[in-house]
Amino acid sequence: MAVEEGVALVTGASRGLGAVIARRLAADGRPVAVGFRSGADQARRVVEDIRAAGGRAEAFAADVTDEAAVADLVAAVTDGLGPITVLVVNATGPQPAVAVEDLTWEAHLDQLRFFVKSPTLLLQAVLPGMKAGGGGRVIQIGSDIFERALPGMSAYVAAKGAQIGLTRSWARELGPSGITVNLVAPGWIPVERHAGASADDVSAYRADVPLGRMGTPDDVAATVSFLASDAAAFITGERITVNGGHTID
Repeated sequence: MAVEEGVALVTGASRGLGAVIARRLAADGRPVAVGFRSGADQARRVVEDIRAAGGRAEAFAADVTDEAAVADLVAAVTDGLGPITVLVVNATGPQPAVAVEDLTWEAHLDQLRFFVKSPTLLLQAVLPGMKAGGGGRVIQIGSDIFERALPGMSAYVAAKGAQIGLTRSWARELGPSGITVNLVAPGWIPVERHAGASADDVSAYRADVPLGRMGTPDDVAATVSFLASDAAAFITGERITVNGGHTID
């Protein structure tokens, strides 16, 4: 297996997309920091899976919306595994549907904490190490919901739109330091938290996907793997949608 240089920190990696992304980056040969806030047992299983496959990983608990916790997280990862050269911003919180009549500023803040505050804190914490090392990769996990604009989801849609703006602006600002910043925007990729989805809902969604199937976490992880690799060294400020063509205009 080819060995990629530098440590990858994946937030929200105890389950769902984050867990699969962590396993894929480890398979690429990177030491992986499995970040989590809850689900310690699940995070340990991800680490065990990576180690059983011959990779190197450790789990790190942190609230990635808290400034002190993020600083401690990055320091612990650096001390335990080495300098972070790949940051995958994946952690998320609840995404409840809220009618506009009931929408509050706090509901907006709930989403902005994960998709504006957390990415900013994480980037600021890893930036000195990336600059000292001559570059790095920042990969945000967004969503195609920005195009789908689902009713009742305006706070989530707005925050995901803000992520796109951060990606583009940071890519321009950090390019001279050799740091690329990109965003991967999955469609509906069923994971553990979608266990209650009905067969009818899945069939209806799949019927609108030009490629005729639901996406898988591996589809997203493969895209992250590419953006983290040397092959993507000249790609920055981009948003890559991984949804089988579901939102083609």
